[in-house]
Amino acid sequence: MYASVIAAPGQAVLQRVERPEPGAGQVLLRLEGSGVCASSLPLWEGREWFDYPQPAGAPGHEGWGRVEALGEGVEGLSVGDRVAALTYRAHAEYDVADAAAVVPLPPSLAGVAMPGEPLGCAVNIFRRSEIRAGQTVAIVGIGFLGAVLTRLAAQAGARVIAISRRPFALEVAREAGAAHTIVMVDHWRIVDEVKRLTDQKLCERTIEAVGLQWPLDLAGEITGERGRLVIAGYHQDGTRQVNMQMWNWRGIDVVNAHERDPRMYVQGIREAVGLMASGVLDAQPLFTHRLPLDRLGEALELTRTRPDGFLKAVVTT
Repeated sequence: MYASVIAAPGQAVLQRVERPEPGAGQVLLRLEGSGVCASSLPLWEGREWFDYPQPAGAPGHEGWGRVEALGEGVEGLSVGDRVAALTYRAHAEYDVADAAAVVPLPPSLAGVAMPGEPLGCAVNIFRRSEIRAGQTVAIVGIGFLGAVLTRLAAQAGARVIAISRRPFALEVAREAGAAHTIVMVDHWRIVDEVKRLTDQKLCERTIEAVGLQWPLDLAGEITGERGRLVIAGYHQDGTRQVNMQMWNWRGIDVVNAHERDPRMYVQGIREAVGLMASGVLDAQPLFTHRLPLDRLGEALELTRTRPDGFLKAVVTT
């Protein structure tokens, strides 16, 4: 099969490698494509703790496609089923997955790109946010994740304030149901605007979806008394400082919304599939860049630089 290999920082090459075989309790997937995740950027940029070349197909974990073969003991799946799956070497033509990490896709989603892991991640973050109708919810950072969360919060009856540095992203947020949008350029102007919009009460829920220090600071500032601050951004470039005095004084609940239990990821994928099948969620416009597998490096660079018009890239086989 062909697989993309990150051979060195900033270097992805297409190689012909041996196709994997499913073991007991596993399935072999003929992948249609995989999403490109921002969590892959440290590997792409290079850190001293990574080894190169990486395994073929790594670190792709957002694949979808069809079941090609079943390992011993697998029940409830058939060859030819179209599925989303949680795997770990999905930047390739084939990958193996544990049968428990495979989610069948209904006929209504035929032909639809379905990188299940990021959609499931958004659903899990939304669940842990405990957003209710009538609440004011600020979402700091409108990329793919922030856009999905905006849609889910608006559908739940919340008033969403979307905050992002890019006018394009704010337009996406408006289309997803945001009631208000604020350009993320001036910390205290943003705080004052949120106070104005909330009659000085600030937000019952704030979701930080950037993964950097300043947006985390801002998210804390605009979370009201007894509110909930949900950390959805992937903080991976060092330690963070927080204003614990303010958090204590306001009685803020702080939730790290990153799951580590694969079962919870799969449950989120199942719920996301249901939301898409029912028409509550349409993620297709958010896949703004689609590239073939041999252009994974370009997809990763787009993810790193985030040019105007970019939300998320997928690579297809």
